[in-house]
Amino acid sequence: MPAYNTSFELSVEDLELIEDALLKNKLSLTQKQLKENKSEVPQDCGARRIHDLLGRLHNQKQFFRPRQGVFVSG
Repeated sequence: MPAYNTSFELSVEDLELIEDALLKNKLSLTQKQLKENKSEVPQDCGARRIHDLLGRLHNQKQFFRPRQGVFVSG
């Protein structure tokens, strides 16, 4: 049986595309749930799994902050 690939070569643009697709999918799932008037979100819901995956992607980002000088955001 083949083993899983543990190293990926994705560019920043690739990850941005994946994040955008996940956000759009999460939005459509959430809107579908609202149309069905469900107030409780089940734990095995696809939107919840996407939300968790987006959180893990966010936590792996390394944000730039200059070592010297004044940091101006935005």
